Amino acid sequence: MQSDILIIGAGVAGLYTALKLAPRPVTIVTARPLGEGGATPWAQGGLAAAVGPDDTPNLHFADTMQAGAGLVDPEAAHILATAGPVAVEDLLRLGVEFDRDENGALKLGREAAHCRNRIVHATGDQAGAAIMKALIAAARRSEHITILERIVVEDLLIDDHNVVGGALVYDVEAGEREAFEAGETVLATGGLGGLYAVTTNPKPAQGHGLAFAARAGAMIRDPEFVQFHPTALDIGLDPAPLATEALRGDGAVLVNKDGKPFMANYHRDGDLAPRDIVARAVEAEIKAGRGAFLDARDAIGAKFPDAFPSVFAACQTAKIDPRTELMPVAPAAHYHMGGVETDLDGRTSILGLWAVGEVASTGVHGANRLASNSLLEAIVFGARIADQLREAPIELSEEAGAPGDRMEISPLPAPAGEMMKLRKAMTEHCALIREGEGLADLLELIHDMHESENMTSGLKSALVTAELIAQGALAREESRGGHFRSDFPEKDDEAFHTEIAATHLYEDEA
Repeated sequence: MQSDILIIGAGVAGLYTALKLAPRPVTIVTARPLGEGGATPWAQGGLAAAVGPDDTPNLHFADTMQAGAGLVDPEAAHILATAGPVAVEDLLRLGVEFDRDENGALKLGREAAHCRNRIVHATGDQAGAAIMKALIAAARRSEHITILERIVVEDLLIDDHNVVGGALVYDVEAGEREAFEAGETVLATGGLGGLYAVTTNPKPAQGHGLAFAARAGAMIRDPEFVQFHPTALDIGLDPAPLATEALRGDGAVLVNKDGKPFMANYHRDGDLAPRDIVARAVEAEIKAGRGAFLDARDAIGAKFPDAFPSVFAACQTAKIDPRTELMPVAPAAHYHMGGVETDLDGRTSILGLWAVGEVASTGVHGANRLASNSLLEAIVFGARIADQLREAPIELSEEAGAPGDRMEISPLPAPAGEMMKLRKAMTEHCALIREGEGLADLLELIHDMHESENMTSGLKSALVTAELIAQGALAREESRGGHFRSDFPEKDDEAFHTEIAATHLYEDEA
């Protein structure tokens, strides 16, 4: 198989990038049927953009900078905030039906660390699904886009000049592995919450794209910064259903088992404090035996089924009525702020490879993502990649192959038992609260698991990404944003990035 431009992943980042590449031919490959298995349809919060009459891109920029705990790239944040209103208009043009008020204006909500109401929603808490529905429809009717489903990517192809030339893929329907050659390759593979035992992400979201890039030699930036959503519904489901932050934006309150609010004890902004602080507060209340619950009875009450249908449906599965009862919550792995380092146009550190969406580190999120900036980032930087590639001359790399021919193993996903061992270890040692000894134990376990008799390409990639996160966490001897070390609880006076050129880790695996 061949394509001028190959996009790996069919969430909002991959689809939007492909659409903006028109009329240039582009191929999207996805491991599952289009619209299934990715995290975008689960995005409840919405999309942040300065479209309100009392709002400006400068205010959005300031909130983004403040939330990122000293590690946000100001130029990237400025690009994001400035492009927000344009992104909303383009999504409306593509058919996304954002919620409107009785006067026909966009209905705007507020989430943690935003100084204004600037979150656009769709059908209450179904923004991700609404955006995906519109993008899928647009992609299917676009003649320049070829969509190949049930194609599992196992690694990138690299030529002798260290230029990425496509991907090594496994065609599930044909039962065959083959090289998919491409002049330019865009990683849009999403996040890695599935590496943790408690997550709001689909379980297959195991950071494979990060592993592909690392093995190819791309620079990985700040892998230790994993955001834990403070209010996943604690009802025994895997993945854990999300209780969107928009609930607290509409007045819902975090309380303990006695019904007493507790967030004022942890931060001046109370229930709308930055996510990392809220998540650790919820964790502390649970560990202290006081429990953590979300109380929406007074703030939302009877409006709940219409205002937040996804959360209401999840509560019903656990026989909880959030109109009259408290919702038990707990922190869960939710979003990765680090990733494959890119410039402001989505280029990685190696030729022929681009990255967009959660797999990328554009500099926008720093150490702590501002709520609802993720969908906007995928849109804004997907468009910037397309601007670079739409007219660029593209040549296929010659004789590209998988690095070290390392994928002569089963193309199946990670075995359930092995994966659960890794997920539990990541949750125990590399989640909300970390310390050096536990991280060292985790790295030793990961190294041992590399020798598993049940190795598959899926497990190998999951282990690589888990190791990158643990290495970054061990190296960062401070606490900042989404990264907290109990043995180094203070913030370092100097803000710095973790950068890992990871190829040397895998030289013995050829």
